[in-house]
Amino acid sequence: MSDFNLVSEYSPAGDQPQAIDQIVSNLNKDVQDQVLIGVTGSGKTFTMANVIKEINKPTLILSHNKTLAAQLYGEFKTLFPKNAVEYFISYYDYYQPEAYLPVTDTYIEKDSSINEEIDKLRIKASTSLMSRDDVIVIASVSCIYGVGSPKEYSKMLFTVNKDDEIDSNEFYKSLVNIHYLRNDMVIEPGVFRVRGDVVDIFPVYDEYPVRLEFFGDEIEKIYTFDPLTGEIKDELNSITFYPCKNFVTTNESLNKGIDLIRDELGGRLKYLRDENKLLEAQRLEQKTLYDIEMMMEMGYCSGIENYSRHIDGRKKGQRPYCLLDFFPEDFLMFIDESHVSLPQVRAMYNGDRSRKLTLVEHGFRLPSALDNRPMQFEEFEEKINRTVYISATPGEYELSKSNEDVIEQIIRPTGLLDPVVEVVKSKGQIDHLVENIKQVVAKKERVLVTTLTKRMSEDLTEYLKSVGIRCEYMHSEIDTIERIKILRGLRLHQFDVLVGINLLREGLDLPEVS
Repeated sequence: MSDFNLVSEYSPAGDQPQAIDQIVSNLNKDVQDQVLIGVTGSGKTFTMANVIKEINKPTLILSHNKTLAAQLYGEFKTLFPKNAVEYFISYYDYYQPEAYLPVTDTYIEKDSSINEEIDKLRIKASTSLMSRDDVIVIASVSCIYGVGSPKEYSKMLFTVNKDDEIDSNEFYKSLVNIHYLRNDMVIEPGVFRVRGDVVDIFPVYDEYPVRLEFFGDEIEKIYTFDPLTGEIKDELNSITFYPCKNFVTTNESLNKGIDLIRDELGGRLKYLRDENKLLEAQRLEQKTLYDIEMMMEMGYCSGIENYSRHIDGRKKGQRPYCLLDFFPEDFLMFIDESHVSLPQVRAMYNGDRSRKLTLVEHGFRLPSALDNRPMQFEEFEEKINRTVYISATPGEYELSKSNEDVIEQIIRPTGLLDPVVEVVKSKGQIDHLVENIKQVVAKKERVLVTTLTKRMSEDLTEYLKSVGIRCEYMHSEIDTIERIKILRGLRLHQFDVLVGINLLREGLDLPEVS
């Protein structure tokens, strides 16, 4: 097993050494639940990194929002440059779920915009978990939602070795089966091209494409190369190709699934007609038969995830596979800001179910669509193994689970004390704010300003810019990648003031902000 190699010029200080020793000692004794109570600025992230290095197991870090997850991802990439640090959050920039409003007889079709960069990072997380042990995944609550089966995923991957003799047509078919597209003109992620005896494949989860050079049917050379200059980066003896999507299935599983969908459709149509729900029966028959036809012709359909129970071969009520199923049984889990993250996990199931029940009752979906769902909280509890809850203000649930295993990290490595909190009157607050911003900026430090609403954050930013202050705003309508760029811009001194709302409330680590 590959070791986690922590790279840092700093050593644990303050309360960090005793916190690390205590957590590691408990984990080695197989303590299942423990809480790390750490004040702001006490270096909880560095404590986590040291625990991961000592325990040396694949690790999942659950974060309550995308911005904090992105920051943790950046920090762990720096701390573990030689290990696989991955990022797994929702890949939707915009998402309108399928819904039906019986009061107004309004059907809302699913509509979404997928961020391709985040989709690649999600696939890379699955790939790393299937191929190596030294993996840290920073994830949002998205990790409890359905992805493809790890068993199906492992069936679809294949390896080729130098000096192997292979049938080129079968090789191309294998690539197409795991969602690679052939394009002999352009090489880009998820594409392969064929030029005589040379085949170039660009995996979506790798930085560089792979070139296979053939002599007849024999693979003569395997190497990665720079797609721009053609420079050879690394010569290989073998290469494993993983699917380009997290949702993958074999033709055999798909055909079995279609038969099961037909069986369920027949029973459901009989029930609806017996109940004299003829409109619902016609609606369901038309939609489901169209989806089946699309799956038979194209291998997928819009909303195919609603048939995942049949395609995966799961039983009624059984939860879908999720990212947690890609981890080995002895993985380590940190739940960051647990007082916020755990209520999120708890709430996801009921919200999803109430929406889908309406769709099922009115003939828009088969009852099996209810099994395409996030994990219930009880299922989440069963799946996680050794867990460290991290929070400055842990909830009752974490404290009750951990019994006596509560570790405090109060003294900061820097030795700094909590700042004085000053409350001022609301009259003249903008002038007071501008005056204080100018004092901080004069010291070449940065400022965070929180507001109550998105509109207020935008208006305040506009005003501050009008009085000559370099300022940006950030809220939930800014997409994930752009948020990361804004936070990076603040740290690199591209501007001095960041205005936001809840996004700035918990867990951000910005040393330049005073």
